[in-house]
Amino acid sequence: MTQDHGRHDWSWWESEIITKWTKHSGRFIMENDFESSIFNSEKNKPLTWFLKQKDRLSDLHPDMYDSMIDMKILRKHWGELEHYIKCRCVEPFSTEYHINAMEYIITRTRIGKTWTINPMDSQMVQRISREDKRLEIPVLKCHKCGSTSHLANNCTKKD
Repeated sequence: MTQDHGRHDWSWWESEIITKWTKHSGRFIMENDFESSIFNSEKNKPLTWFLKQKDRLSDLHPDMYDSMIDMKILRKHWGELEHYIKCRCVEPFSTEYHINAMEYIITRTRIGKTWTINPMDSQMVQRISREDKRLEIPVLKCHKCGSTSHLANNCTKKD
């Protein structure tokens, strides 16, 4: 940025930021970024993802309380991770409790992580499915006469 615009004082940078992000298109981009960003523990670190989301929300809604921002960010987690964070945090939600709970849950459990299939697992599944196809379906037959047209309880042959 400084290579493009040169060295300026903070007031100039502040006015540039305000003109860029207070326009409707800038707000629209920021809202879309917030809505599309869902936490993935394999791609994102909890602290950086959370603070980025908090910055986006506080820029979009400067009058919103921190606890409300934390609740909105909490809803961006999926399924079990959201539930376990809610269980670990006490109300009102605070940023540090939220981040600590996220890091604890992600490091101690596999919640929020996707399961990957080993190539060996897929070969094993293919081998088992081939063996299943080779198995023959047992034929039902009468135990008294050996006919396949009926069972022993309906057999007309006398003992």
